[in-house]
Amino acid sequence: MALPSPNADPRAFLRALFDVAVAQALPGPSFSTFLPALPRGRTLVLGAGKAGGAMAAALDAAWPAGATMSGLVVTRYDSVPPAFAAAQARGATRVEVVQAAHPVPDEAGRRAAARILELAHGLSADDLVVCLISGGASSLLALPAPGITLAEKQAINSALLKSGAAIDEMNCVRKHLSAIKGGRLAAACAPARVVTLLVSDVPGDSPSVIGSGPTVADPTTCADALAVLDRHAIAVPAQIRAGLESGALETPKPGDRVFAGHEGHLVATPQQSLDAAAALARSIGLGAHVLSDEIEGESREVGKVHAALARQIARRHQPFAPPCVVLSGGETTVTVKQKGGRGGRASEFLLGCALALQGEANVWVLAADTDGIDGVESNAGAFVTPDTLARARALGLSGRDLLDRNDAYAFFAGLGDLLVTGPTFTNVNDFRALLIL
Repeated sequence: MALPSPNADPRAFLRALFDVAVAQALPGPSFSTFLPALPRGRTLVLGAGKAGGAMAAALDAAWPAGATMSGLVVTRYDSVPPAFAAAQARGATRVEVVQAAHPVPDEAGRRAAARILELAHGLSADDLVVCLISGGASSLLALPAPGITLAEKQAINSALLKSGAAIDEMNCVRKHLSAIKGGRLAAACAPARVVTLLVSDVPGDSPSVIGSGPTVADPTTCADALAVLDRHAIAVPAQIRAGLESGALETPKPGDRVFAGHEGHLVATPQQSLDAAAALARSIGLGAHVLSDEIEGESREVGKVHAALARQIARRHQPFAPPCVVLSGGETTVTVKQKGGRGGRASEFLLGCALALQGEANVWVLAADTDGIDGVESNAGAFVTPDTLARARALGLSGRDLLDRNDAYAFFAGLGDLLVTGPTFTNVNDFRALLIL
């Protein structure tokens, strides 16, 4: 299929860039590059994340035919690739995939995590564990540490999501309140060999942060987790605070012998997806510039900065000459100040961007989450066009009021500018593209 012309159909062009970025992040034939040799003993597959179903399918396809393999992977509801789901229903897969809630954990996630931890026990040095981890594993592996209830973890997780905490901060807390994350799954697998395959959704691609690092040594401490809670004014039950203060909830650290001989491989990263989108744009002679795959901060403020850059390019041809596309990734945050608002990071970024663009001519913007779900809504993201604010005024939509209410979804839904893709079966986090003609 020919790439849509950015001049004739800017929205379709931006959508094509998003699609190629997502395709780059899907586990596929290249998965075999990362597979270890067959062990003398058992092969056990364990995992969690939004890409968990696709990773399990890719592993099942790449693993030698006839070779024994079993295990359990948990992914988000409605995120199992249909072909794999059908094969599983026929009993034609070697790895079981179950589903649970994200971003706030549920009982199904707790049960799945408990089963995964149980499967890890009793392994030998001849056995191999292939661990499949992608973004979302922190919520999907919802097994609280002893003395902590699921309801308490749910409340703390919800508070973290609304606080504006960065992903590494959230995962620092999650690791210390878990019986399976922060390297604890690796400890349970000892003395088996563990090979972890990762789809990164975090700035910097640190394996210890992706999915809260179930099989990776944790460099953070209980004191760090307490500092995050205090910094964002998140109250926790007294026994949890006491466990953090005493160090009773500490995680396995770098150098611990439970990690000896373990391997980790990044299967897909945000940078790879941005590079794929840039290459597609350049294939038709359009300038393409990747700002960074590690952009963090308050979504609406990041939107303002991107708008300022687009206006500088459009008006002064600095630092890039139009026509061009500017790409960025990372994971921004939303500090929820009003209850009842709808919209995730991408929508809030776009509304902040639209207000700052002030109807700038010849600038189109797409922002979306590569998992196909912006927060907990039905859309992946949305579009901003040169006439976004004018159309909103004609419909009586106040972008400023809706942004103040954290209700960016209502703004773009009212305009008919939502991008709806459904689950993509992968996740390398935020994708943003600014087209300046």
